[in-house]
Amino acid sequence: MNRDGRVGDLCPETDRQVLENHEKLVERERLYLKYGYDYEKERTRILEKAGTFSGKILEAGTGKGYFAITLARKECRFTSFDISREEQEIARLNLKYHGLDHLACLRVENGEKLSFKNKSFATIFSVNTLHHLASPFQVIDELIRVLSLKGKLVLSDFNEKGFAIMDAIHAAEGRIHERGTCGIAGVVPYLEAREFKVKKSETDAQSILVASRRP
Repeated sequence: MNRDGRVGDLCPETDRQVLENHEKLVERERLYLKYGYDYEKERTRILEKAGTFSGKILEAGTGKGYFAITLARKECRFTSFDISREEQEIARLNLKYHGLDHLACLRVENGEKLSFKNKSFATIFSVNTLHHLASPFQVIDELIRVLSLKGKLVLSDFNEKGFAIMDAIHAAEGRIHERGTCGIAGVVPYLEAREFKVKKSETDAQSILVASRRP
């Protein structure tokens, strides 16, 4: 990792590494489809529900780069952070397979204490990250801090159907899908108390919030 938190180039990386990583991604998406979760469809719907947006974009919680790919396919330039360097490297390989890695600045950051300046970003996305957070409201406070005064905050996480699908997939693999105590519904009053207007919507497997400060 570079001194400023950016993930360094994966050198030397080979075409074989990129391809093998992509095959794992495709295999995973096929598994989700088998259980009724269409990643491609859900990511597209989240972007549609976000409406128009512009300016500097931040993604909170890159994971393996699923939503980052969606943003990059729209030719958006953006910064995306995750606390896991390993996940960021997977995300970079996934973006590289599609020739989109030049559009993303991937950083290793702790969401509870971001290095970005106040009001740095006009649009912030966070997809399927909330339920992983140990201190969700501390992270949300940080996202509010780095959001511009007229900016838009888009938060999405699994709804009950989505969580049931994830639980089933993890159980089939002999694992437990850990889920925090805070869901999308709990974020609504928190944002409203901080003078945000919030629009909530649903897709097949996702709950989505689009929030902006009240004038």
